[in-house]
Amino acid sequence: MLELEVYSTGVRETAKVLALDRELSVVPGLRYKIDPNHSLVYLELEAPTLTVTQVREVFRRCGMEPRIVGAIPPAMNPGTKTQRLSN
Repeated sequence: MLELEVYSTGVRETAKVLALDRELSVVPGLRYKIDPNHSLVYLELEAPTLTVTQVREVFRRCGMEPRIVGAIPPAMNPGTKTQRLSN
């Protein structure tokens, strides 16, 4: 079970929440809970079907600016595409 907590100011707007619901409802194995009082979205994934980058893209498509709260699960981290230069 992977858990991710996202803060976003647009969670209190009905239109943006409905758009987010449409986007997240198609992700297999995803459960989520929205806390509009604290502008938080709690995501639970059974398997790493999304990366953090994809989660951010979903929120941005809905007109929200997401901020990840806490640690990012290693399985959801897309990793780095750069390589260290040898000395």
